[in-house]
Amino acid sequence: MEKKEYAFKGLAVNGFLAIALNLALVIVAAVLTGVGIEYENPLKIAVGLILLLVGLFCFKGFIMLEPNEAKVMMFFGKYKGTFTRVGFFWVNPFITTKKLSLRARNLDAEPIKVNDKQGNPVMIGLVLVWKLCDTYKAMFEIDSQTMASGGTSIGQNVGSIMRAFENFVKIQSDAALRQTAGLYSYDNNETKDELTLRGGGDEINHQLEHTLDERLAMAGIEIVEARINYLAYAPEIAAVMLRRQQADAIIAAREKIVEGAVGMVKIALEKLSAEEVVDLDDEKKAAMVSNLMVVLCGDDTAQPIVNAGTLNM
Repeated sequence: MEKKEYAFKGLAVNGFLAIALNLALVIVAAVLTGVGIEYENPLKIAVGLILLLVGLFCFKGFIMLEPNEAKVMMFFGKYKGTFTRVGFFWVNPFITTKKLSLRARNLDAEPIKVNDKQGNPVMIGLVLVWKLCDTYKAMFEIDSQTMASGGTSIGQNVGSIMRAFENFVKIQSDAALRQTAGLYSYDNNETKDELTLRGGGDEINHQLEHTLDERLAMAGIEIVEARINYLAYAPEIAAVMLRRQQADAIIAAREKIVEGAVGMVKIALEKLSAEEVVDLDDEKKAAMVSNLMVVLCGDDTAQPIVNAGTLNM
């Protein structure tokens, strides 16, 4: 998309030089008016008053910018560029300006309830860093007045204008968060390769940034960073899902225990056979395997029973 913003190319005089010239003009006008009144000269009075009005009106042309600030310049409604030079300047007083902040801003959104890909309600929140990158879009592509909460007029005040953009970013971030969360499951233990909200990490954050960029580009807003900072099941299903996670963890642990026990039994049988400690037939091997599996896989400590055999007197 073509960028419509461009730098202001009109006259911009050093502010300190301009204020000295302007004060000189006002002094000359005052002196000329005074002389005209003293000598009852209507022409001098008229010229003096005109120069005085011009001098006072020229004070309207002074602007001052700090680093990472910009002024959108308009001449009778026509966009004349964006002024970003830092310092104190004088410009055409007929030009109207609106100051904007280009500094990075932070939004810590409160967690909202959304449905994941499987329809489970989850609570999810994000933190993002954003800034204005295109002042033309920010001022003319969207209606900043309607972005202000409560429908109040924002006027020329930079604080009110930027609060309107903050409100716009908040609304769009909520929509982007709902859209992104709906594409993935919160968690899925059955399909290990599937990307999930809990395990996606940077990939989910990149997807969130992309979605936000698409939504906020129309307002000339650039996303510096966006990350999910809160993720949990909604309270109404949190207890059930916790039990499910506990069950999944128990099953996974049991699988590990059985796998290890089988390996230990195999090693024990191979050792006994290789070193000819005892000669076991298939029935005794089966009994030994059963006993070892019970001992290795059981939750409680095994109680050994010594079999002394039968003694014949």
